[in-house]
Amino acid sequence: MKLNLFALTLAASAAASVTAMAGSVTSTPTYYKDIAPVLQNRCQECHRKGEVAPMSFMSYDEVRPWAKAIKTAVLTKKMPPWFADPHVGKFSNDRSLSQHEIDTFIAWIDGGAQAGNPKDAPEPRKFAEGWTIGEPDLVFQMPTAIDVPATGVVDYTYVVIPTGFTEDKWVQFAEARPDARSAMHHIIAFLRPPGSHWLKNAKPGVPYIPEGFKGRSQTGGKQEQGSLEDQIPGELLVGYAPGLPPTTCKPGEAKLIKAGSDIVLQLHYTPNGKATTDRSRVGLIFAKEPVERRVMSMLAMNAFLKIPAGDANYEARARATVPLDVNLVALTPHMHLRGKDFLYTAVYPTGEKQVLLNVPHYDFNWQLSYVENQELLLPKGTRIECVAHYDNSPNNPANPDATKEVRWGDQTFEEMMIGFFDVSFDAKADPTPLRQRQRDQSE
Repeated sequence: MKLNLFALTLAASAAASVTAMAGSVTSTPTYYKDIAPVLQNRCQECHRKGEVAPMSFMSYDEVRPWAKAIKTAVLTKKMPPWFADPHVGKFSNDRSLSQHEIDTFIAWIDGGAQAGNPKDAPEPRKFAEGWTIGEPDLVFQMPTAIDVPATGVVDYTYVVIPTGFTEDKWVQFAEARPDARSAMHHIIAFLRPPGSHWLKNAKPGVPYIPEGFKGRSQTGGKQEQGSLEDQIPGELLVGYAPGLPPTTCKPGEAKLIKAGSDIVLQLHYTPNGKATTDRSRVGLIFAKEPVERRVMSMLAMNAFLKIPAGDANYEARARATVPLDVNLVALTPHMHLRGKDFLYTAVYPTGEKQVLLNVPHYDFNWQLSYVENQELLLPKGTRIECVAHYDNSPNNPANPDATKEVRWGDQTFEEMMIGFFDVSFDAKADPTPLRQRQRDQSE
């Protein structure tokens, strides 16, 4: 009881402190003049019809009923979701609210959440229906729907979609979208170049589970796995998970799809009590100007996790060495429900170290990518080192089972440690060393 009273006292103190700061806003804010611009910049990408948020914030009538909930969310900094340590790095897609924006929200809500004059409203932000990137130049969709059961565990499922491209294509924007959003944990769209033997037994358009992986989730990973060819994926094009932004390359940069390539969808379904069907799709927008730098994804991965039952602070490390001069574009840490924190550090050939990203409170429910405000040069030989911690104790409310040792696995009740990082390099350069690095990480 004492602990609860202490927690309530702290919460009340924090709320009073922030509310007092909101008093520094000199006039009572209104929706159209002060709140709508913030919602456009920070919230509407998700808070609109058909997107991941459960309610739309596209108009005053839609926002007003949620005023008290918004106050709680901004006071606790639960929304917008952003977990990077503000003292480390600068990121162009930083969703966090400034203190002035927080003060404005609180003053608006405490002042009665007034609408104000509609003439003060900014021009409405325009979205392509069903897409975040804008209207795609080309859309690839699964030819047939996949049935997702109401209960149970579904193995990773793959669908190969031939592009039919007869020439190389540079992609500046790409977005993956599920039909069955509520039952989808993630989509990863890979590129399989001509001649690749990865998933060689999969038939185009037909859902496929590699033979060695069937039932592996239910048997704790002890079943014999497939061949090495089945385990080495192609280059990553785009992913989908709650909070994960689509692939967005700046002008002059793009991802390359070689002529004759296939798009391979890796689909991770999580049954939620209601049977459904899914026909996921991928939209592409091609580069409209000459491409000077090619973007690829690399990773530092630790597949040898062995988290003891009850361990509240298990540490795991991974690293990857950059085999040629590249620029760092973005960082995307990935763990599951026991993940606590994640740290990226660059160790340069000179021995100098630089912390790139610190996520002190990892949240599995939001798979965020942190895009560098200015690309950072990583000279050949730079080592990307990642350190992560896991809470497998009963004190972790998200922990599926604190009584069991946890190892690497596909499902959310298992664990992963992957430090994805996107890099750009001269579009004319040979990417083979980067691909070899990916292969080394997987073996």
